[in-house]
Amino acid sequence: METLYPDYKNCVANLACSVLRYFGAQSPDNGTLPMADELLSTEYKNVVILLLDGMGKNILEANLEPDGFFRRNLRGVYSSVFPPTTVAATTSLESGLFPNQHCWLGWECYYKGIDENVTVFLNTRQGTAEPAADFDVAWTYFPYTRVTELVRQAGYGAYHATPFYEPFPEDFDAICGRVSELCALEGKKYIYAYWNEPDHVMHETGAFSESSKRKLTALQSRAEALAQSLEDTLLIITADHGQIDSDIAVITDYEDICECLVRAPSIEPRALNLFIKEGCGEKLKSAFNRRFGDKFTLFSREEVIENGLFGPGASNPALPDMLGDYLAVATDSLTIFNSPRDIVGVHAGMTAGEMLVPFIAVTR
Repeated sequence: METLYPDYKNCVANLACSVLRYFGAQSPDNGTLPMADELLSTEYKNVVILLLDGMGKNILEANLEPDGFFRRNLRGVYSSVFPPTTVAATTSLESGLFPNQHCWLGWECYYKGIDENVTVFLNTRQGTAEPAADFDVAWTYFPYTRVTELVRQAGYGAYHATPFYEPFPEDFDAICGRVSELCALEGKKYIYAYWNEPDHVMHETGAFSESSKRKLTALQSRAEALAQSLEDTLLIITADHGQIDSDIAVITDYEDICECLVRAPSIEPRALNLFIKEGCGEKLKSAFNRRFGDKFTLFSREEVIENGLFGPGASNPALPDMLGDYLAVATDSLTIFNSPRDIVGVHAGMTAGEMLVPFIAVTR
C-alpha cells in the first residue's frame, strides 16, 4: 500500500481557514486551501460545507460511477490530517487548527491531568461506560473556538446542521432539509453540516461492499436534490478521511509486547500510542518490530514532534504529555485493537486510501 503523510498546506484545516478568511473572521495562521479560495473569490449568500464521514477519494472511485453527481463535480483531492480519523479531522475542520494545536488526537486520548485514557466524544474511561470525570475532559483541557462562532463574531450568520445541535436532525434527509431551511433565511451565512455515513456502514460491511455502494448511491441522490434546491449558494461536499478494508490483530495476544506497556494503547487502533515501562523501551521496540515491522512504522515521541506528524509549527505545550514513548502507525491493512472487534472497514493509518479526501463543489 502507498504510504502517505498528511499535507498540512492542503488539508481540512486549511479549508476552515479559507471559510474564515472569506467572512473576514479571526483565523489561525495556518494557511488557506487554494481550491476553496478560488471558489470563494465570488460572493455568495450561503457557504455550506457538507461532510460525509469516511467518504474518501478511494471510496468515491470504487463505489460510484464517473458521471454521477459526486464525481462529476469533483474539483480536486486534498488531505486529511493525522491521524485521518473523525475526532482529529472534524475538530480541524471546525476550528482551523491542526491536531498538534487542538490536541483532539483520536477516539481515545491520554490525559495526564486525570492519568486516564478517555474515549473523547463519549467522555468515558477507555473500554467502559463509566464517566471519565465529573466534567468534560477534552473540552476542559483543550477548549477551542468553532468556526461558526468566529463567523458570528465577524457579524454574519453561522449554523450547524448535524445530529449534535438543535433541532438534532436524526437522518440525512433531515440534515439536508435543515440546510435548505437555513439557506432560505435572510443574510450572508455559513452552514456546517455533518452525517456519519458512509463511515458507519463501511465499518460494519467493508469499504467496498454492496451495502456501502447502496448507501453511497443514496447519499449522492439526496445531496444532488439538495444542491438543485439551493440558490446563491456555494455547496462544498467533502470528508474527514477515507477507509480501507482491514485484517485484525488483538494486542493482548502478544504477551511480549503487553508486558512492556504501562497502560493500554490509545489514540486509534491504527495509530497506537504506547507508554512503556521504565527500562523496557528497547525490548518493546524489538518485539513490536519483529511482530509488526512490515505493517507499522514505529516513531519515538521525539520523532513524532520533530517530524510534525500531528501538524507543523509550534504545538500545544500539553501535546508531549499526551504522547507515549512510541507511536505505532499503520502503513498496511493490519489493525491492532485492544480487544476483539468485528470491524471490516478502518481508518487512522498512513495510507493514501485513508488520507485523501474529495473536494466536491457546486455553485447555484
